[in-house]
Amino acid sequence: MTHRVEHISLPAMSPGAVFTLTVHHFGNPGARPKAYLQAALHADETPPLLVAHHLLTDLIKADSLGLIKGEIIVVPMANPPGLSQNLDGYHIGRHNLDGGGNFNRGFPDLGTLVREGLADKLDDDADNNVATIRAALSVAVENMEARTAQQALRKTLLSMAVDADFVLDLHCDMEALMHIYMGDALWPDARDLAADLELRAVLLAADSGGGPFDEACGSPWWALAEAFPNANIPPACLAGTVEHRGQADVSDALGRADADGLFRFLQRRGVIDGSPGNLPEGLCEGTPLSGTQIAKAPVAGVIAYAVELGETVQPGDLIAEIIDPAAANPNQARTPVYAETEGLILSRAADKLARPGQGIAKVVGKTPLADRQAGSLMED
Repeated sequence: MTHRVEHISLPAMSPGAVFTLTVHHFGNPGARPKAYLQAALHADETPPLLVAHHLLTDLIKADSLGLIKGEIIVVPMANPPGLSQNLDGYHIGRHNLDGGGNFNRGFPDLGTLVREGLADKLDDDADNNVATIRAALSVAVENMEARTAQQALRKTLLSMAVDADFVLDLHCDMEALMHIYMGDALWPDARDLAADLELRAVLLAADSGGGPFDEACGSPWWALAEAFPNANIPPACLAGTVEHRGQADVSDALGRADADGLFRFLQRRGVIDGSPGNLPEGLCEGTPLSGTQIAKAPVAGVIAYAVELGETVQPGDLIAEIIDPAAANPNQARTPVYAETEGLILSRAADKLARPGQGIAKVVGKTPLADRQAGSLMED
């Protein structure tokens, strides 16, 4: 068996307080293809924790049967500091309460960091270019600062993922259907992943904004391809942020099904031996992230939805009404929110008390909108 468990200590931010990152390794280091998966970088997103639990059970069994052909790294709980943040009985795991901001924003633009050093090292040999770029990216990560726990966490996670063929960062939304964010250069190659995970939306962007983890691993490839048009640089890292429905969608049945989908994908891509069966028919096509409307509450109040997840709306359709419970006249207490594009209702707010400007629903459209939309209903 090749399975081994590594425990990595992060710098203490106060005397006696040390966080430990648990990492599962499968296969021989350096074997290809390499897959890296992590769960709950946003530590208050619980569904991925259960998905990783079930996936590890499958991988340990596969390893015992000698089926691991590539290298697999799984971090089943990617944010121990965030998991510890509890304020007056509420878990706050999206932002670092030490002042470090969103745990899944601010990762470095590695493509820019390595670009100058690669100027005379790339040619028309794709394999050579991939190896050269991976080595440069690994050095750039090695040079990252790691004084604080958050800095060390980011550096450690990137050091394991940046040279992988597949990087899947497992998250969830508030109330949502299964979907993924990834670079547009990766579609339609990722159709098998979308089908195996039964995704309802694939949201594509070369740069979604803010520097999320998956883009730190994936975007250098298309950025460098643009910077060096005469070199043969493929999108050698299929990286994406998988959203496992909503925060309350935590069950063995769902976790088991999602883990099975991830396992089948790894089989299709040759990381694990064995037959994944026939590829299911995909449930969606890739669409531009810029075509997704984030419907926002214009006023404060209680959200009364007029649509359910999975419904299709047209421009002008009512999505919700925001009700002011303090209105002097209840007949004048409702402010409507309308769809601005044709598309699928992909997600809704979990907290039904809205603030002005808060995103309350995501409508997945196919046509880019004039006002480029953000990627999440949650605040960055």
